[in-house]
Amino acid sequence: MSTICLYGSASGGIDPVHVELAAQVGRLIGERGHDLVYGGGGTSVMGAAESAARAAGARTTGVIPQALMDLELPPAEIGELVVTPDMRTRKAEMDERADAFVVLPGGLGTLEELFEIWVARTIGLHTKPLAVLDSGGHYAGLKSWLESLVANGFARPMVFDCVLWTDDPVAALDHLESAPRDRVTLPSSEIVGSFAAFPTDGPGSEPGP
Repeated sequence: MSTICLYGSASGGIDPVHVELAAQVGRLIGERGHDLVYGGGGTSVMGAAESAARAAGARTTGVIPQALMDLELPPAEIGELVVTPDMRTRKAEMDERADAFVVLPGGLGTLEELFEIWVARTIGLHTKPLAVLDSGGHYAGLKSWLESLVANGFARPMVFDCVLWTDDPVAALDHLESAPRDRVTLPSSEIVGSFAAFPTDGPGSEPGP
C-alpha cells in the first residue's frame, strides 16, 4: 500500500466531466489498496476524489490552510484533516506524506503544485513517480508549450521522462505503482547556465557545441 497525493481543482462551475474523472480516480485509488492525501477540500475535483476514495476503502487525509477552511469546505467524514498556517506548509505536508503524485484538471493552484513537484523530481530532490491525467485535453495547450521549451533549448528532453502524461486513469495508476524510482542526475553546477553545453539525453551522446 502507498499514499497517493492528488492535485486538482476546488472550483465550482467547471465541466462535470472533470468531477466524474476525479471520482473514477478516487475509486481506483481505494480499490487498489492505496490511501489518499490531497488538498482537503470537499468541492469539485478534490471533493469527488476524496469521497470516492474513502467509499472504496482508502484512508483519506486532507491538508488545508486555515485561510481556505470556509472556502473549500472539508468533508466532515474525512479520515484526517491537517490544518496548516499557510500554503507553503500545506504543500510541504502533502509532499512529505505522499509516495506518488497524480495531477487532475485544475487552475493556478494545481499548476503551482505540478511544477513544484515536477521540478523537484527533475533535479533529483525526490524519486516519487508523477502522472498528469489529462482526460478531455485540459492540459493539451500547456503540454504543447512545454514541449516547445525543450525544442528551443530551455529544458532538456529528460524532463518528460519524469512524468507520465495520459488521458487514461488506469494507465496513470499503473504508472504510479510500477514506475522506476531512479534518481535524476543533472550535469555539474559548474556548467549550468549554458544549455548548449549540456549533453543530450540519448545513449552515447556528445555534448553540444
